[in-house]
Amino acid sequence: MTERDERENDGHTEPAESREFAGQAARRGARGPATASAAATDSRDDVWPQIRDAVRPRSALLVLATLCLGLGFVLSYVGALHHPAPRNLPFDVVAAPAEQSRLAVSLGALPGTPLSPRLIPDAGTARARVADRSSTGALVVDPAATTDTLYIASAAGPSISTAVTRVVEAAEARQQRTVTVRDLVPVAAQDNGGLSCFYLAIGWTVTGYLIAAILGVSAGARPATPTRAVVRLTALALSACAAAAVGAWLVQRELGALPGGFWPLALIGALVVFGAGTLTMALQIALGVLGIGVAVLIFVILGNPSAGGAYARALLPPFWRSIGAFFPPGAGTDAIRSTAYFGGANTAVPLFILAAYCAVGLLGTYGLATLLRRKPAAAR
Repeated sequence: MTERDERENDGHTEPAESREFAGQAARRGARGPATASAAATDSRDDVWPQIRDAVRPRSALLVLATLCLGLGFVLSYVGALHHPAPRNLPFDVVAAPAEQSRLAVSLGALPGTPLSPRLIPDAGTARARVADRSSTGALVVDPAATTDTLYIASAAGPSISTAVTRVVEAAEARQQRTVTVRDLVPVAAQDNGGLSCFYLAIGWTVTGYLIAAILGVSAGARPATPTRAVVRLTALALSACAAAAVGAWLVQRELGALPGGFWPLALIGALVVFGAGTLTMALQIALGVLGIGVAVLIFVILGNPSAGGAYARALLPPFWRSIGAFFPPGAGTDAIRSTAYFGGANTAVPLFILAAYCAVGLLGTYGLATLLRRKPAAAR
């Protein structure tokens, strides 16, 4: 075979193999982009079902409800506390008959109407009214001097006593007179700012609804049977007694922040914890996890800023002033303050409110657990 034949044979064989490999590569190349494009399309098509599966309507509603609670927190706290001012505070005036009408009219006509003056016949009656919180202060005018006496009770709320003092001092200064301030019921030495009553009530309230929320989360918001609802209520009652006793002991015996009797204070604590807890339980049974959000709305967003802690309720805007006494933080603060500093005077209304929360929560929890009890699965 000649050298040319060898080259022709070699040239005839190698191009055939090359063509075969080239054809396979071409076929793979032709399929490659189409397959990649289809995979990308399938991947994009799978995204939206995954998003829809992850963001379900219930989850979206819970997120929206949480957002509303957060904004409500801002609105309620800032709205209630951003500009405290005295408005129509009950205030007593003791003066000579010739001066009574003039003083009452002048004090009642102050800009913003901070005081609602009332004429009192003698200083003893005025002091008694201040001491039992019937009045926020009393001005006793001395006709023989240029210095009068202002009686206050800072234990009723240092913020309100300070506001009354400033208003009266300014009014007296315009008449070229001065005042001597006498605090009939001062706050305890360890109760700085008079806030211990408020923080104790808040602590008990938080304890109540957190215990109820934990029981609901761990064992299901809705008890399977009324008997299990009774078990939860019993656990809550025992926890309320323990929290009340320990809280009262800490505040009175360990910290020395509040005076007064131990057992009356512990009773108030038990009512606050049990009332907040049972209402939270009832809300969870009725609304599921949303019930916890409603409890936060009642106790934290509306109840805390209107309770009369940092600023006395009488200094708050009308909305918060009108609702504060009807929530556990406010009723608890009023009852604790009256018991610790005022010998239990004017505790009937806040104790009734706290007892009403306990009764409504107790009956609501048991009644809803009975009405909405879980149905056993049908036998197969």
